Amino acid sequence: MVERADINNVLSEMRNLRSQMTQNQQMGNDLAVKGQVDKPAGPEKGQETPGFGDMLSQAVDKVNDLQSTTGDMRTAYEQGDPNVDITQVMVASQKSSVAFEGLSQVRNRVVKAYEDIMNMPI
Repeated sequence: MVERADINNVLSEMRNLRSQMTQNQQMGNDLAVKGQVDKPAGPEKGQETPGFGDMLSQAVDKVNDLQSTTGDMRTAYEQGDPNVDITQVMVASQKSSVAFEGLSQVRNRVVKAYEDIMNMPI
């Protein structure tokens, strides 16, 4: 049951990122429409939406940052830094562990979807 809650947290974070992206797109579209009304027509530039690869890359970078922060905190605690508490180290360790597990689940599902697509008859 604990794993399901952790996966749900990761999924909710991904949904939040997606909603932020759509809000940014809507704001960009509103500004583009306002700009079209205010100035004469000119060559249009398409606004690129980040793809799945970009989002996955950002997720991997975030997990990597969490793990490196955890490693730094762990090292600081082991060296006797008075500003680092064992509870902070353990919480950071659990956050990075949950993030890594969530990323592993996403990777497994992407690989499974790819295999399913590749096994489809033409």
